[in-house]
Order: sequence, then structure tokens, then C-alpha cells
Amino acid sequence: MQRAIVIRGHIADRQRVDLDEPVDELRGQVEVTLRAVPNDKEMPRKKIAEVLASLSHGTRTQEEIDAELADERSSWGDR
Repeated sequence: MQRAIVIRGHIADRQRVDLDEPVDELRGQVEVTLRAVPNDKEMPRKKIAEVLASLSHGTRTQEEIDAELADERSSWGDR
């Protein structure tokens, strides 16, 4: 199986890519695929409250959730 590692970097000139981290796992020839990474200013960001509000509401009660957690914990034994 081929191993792939994803590391960010930047194009230094027409034939050189400088990596942001060292690569210790691979040796020899490699194949490089370049993909532009949007900068933070281009990435849309939502506030956590907006993300939570967009999620569908659950149907279980607090008691049902507590019972499921208690059952799970009791299955652990003395661990």
C-alpha cells in the first residue's frame, strides 16, 4: 500500500516547493500534487451558535440519555 503524507508549504519559485514541516517518513523519489489552499480570509466562518442552531433537534429525553450512559458505564465493570 502506498503511503501519502499531506504537508502544507508554499511555492518558492517555478521549480521549488518549500515545506512547512520536515518529512522523515519517506525517502527517494516522490510524486507531488499541488492544490491551492484558501487563506483564512477567504474561508467562510460561522459562529458556533449558528452551527448548533442549524442542527436538527433530537427526540430523546434527558432521562433516556442518562439511562443509556448509566447502562454503558455499568458494562465497564471495574475498569
